[in-house]
Amino acid sequence: MQKLIKTLALSLLIISLFSLPLLAQDRKTVTIAVGGNSVDSAKDLANMYMEKNPDINVEIVETPSSSTERLDLYLQFFEAKSSKVDVYTIDVVWPGILADHLIDFNDYGAKKIVDKHFEAIIENNTLDGRLIALPWYTDGALLFYRTDLLNEYGYDGPPETWDQLEEMAATIQAGERSKGNQDFWGYLWQGNAYEGLTCDALEWVASHGGGQIVNSNKEITIYNDQAIKAIDRAASWVGKISPPAVTGLQEESSRHIWQNGNAAFIRNWPYIYSLGNSEDSVIKGKFDVAPLPGDEPGMSASTLGGWQLAVSKYSQNKEAAVDVAMFMASEEAQKYRAIEESYNPTIKSLYQDEEVLESSPFFEDLYGVFMNAVPRPSTVTAPNYNEVSTSFFQSVHSVLTGEQGAREALGNLQYEIQDITGFEIK
Repeated sequence: MQKLIKTLALSLLIISLFSLPLLAQDRKTVTIAVGGNSVDSAKDLANMYMEKNPDINVEIVETPSSSTERLDLYLQFFEAKSSKVDVYTIDVVWPGILADHLIDFNDYGAKKIVDKHFEAIIENNTLDGRLIALPWYTDGALLFYRTDLLNEYGYDGPPETWDQLEEMAATIQAGERSKGNQDFWGYLWQGNAYEGLTCDALEWVASHGGGQIVNSNKEITIYNDQAIKAIDRAASWVGKISPPAVTGLQEESSRHIWQNGNAAFIRNWPYIYSLGNSEDSVIKGKFDVAPLPGDEPGMSASTLGGWQLAVSKYSQNKEAAVDVAMFMASEEAQKYRAIEESYNPTIKSLYQDEEVLESSPFFEDLYGVFMNAVPRPSTVTAPNYNEVSTSFFQSVHSVLTGEQGAREALGNLQYEIQDITGFEIK
């Protein structure tokens, strides 16, 4: 009997050893392209998913932080019909550019979850009835300000106008430098020549009453006195209340300066709130948020931001990829990111969630900022938005660096956009 048991045990061991490679082969791998400040939380979500789904391996493919460089990389993958990436994180303005390369989530049962998300974002991600991306998080830019420094220099609250911001930034900057901190600046923003500058510049233009680059009637409207005033104003900040290097700053590089305590104000996205309050942050508990200023009170403007999850039509594991994307867009995943990293959920119910509001109390107060943000003209200029945006931010960048004035730059820009789109100049 003992001999029989030993024989059976040995047989089972041999079977299990030969089965291991087969089990490994059966385990599917889903790859997700993520970049910038979302990489760490994406890894967390991947681990959460794999704990529940041990038969699926989720790998993160890190991509450039610059959204412009990331889009260029995606286009290379899609042109090659590459199956290297299954799930893509895509900017809110990319659906019209990438639609032909992405699956329709409606074919995989997504209709049962779309009502949980903000309708405007679902509409943004739907082209010709095809839901080509699931909302991951939404965004609106905010003004972050040092409450301790405003109090110290006698200010009752944040600025409502750009004139007020300029005066406050200059005063605090001079005061902090007189104490010996020559690295201190009044105001930080994103001035590098990339998609982020399109966001910043659209806010400047809209907050001065300068309208859009292209309006909903497909008319080119960027060449106007208010837009010229806005861009010239921003150029005047460089080297005065903003560092000369601001023309090379992006979200993360500007955040590091801010979080090291070397700025009074910064324009950035909500994700920096939790980072600024981390244990190792020198500004923990010393800042708050407000709407961005306007040319006059009540003219604040914030560019609509946010990222989506899309599945490549060239994926060899479409069903598994869809399941991973649906999890990452789920209430559980969005709540985790809202609490841990201050990302704005696209699921409406989370704005009444006590745990979410406890971690990011400004969500409730600035709800209107997030939901009524200024859209980029991605739909009206599709499929040429990327070219339009590139022409816009390059023109603005040339003004910021002193190569030309805003009147000349925007005057030339309108003809560049006409060549790209064929639209009329208004």
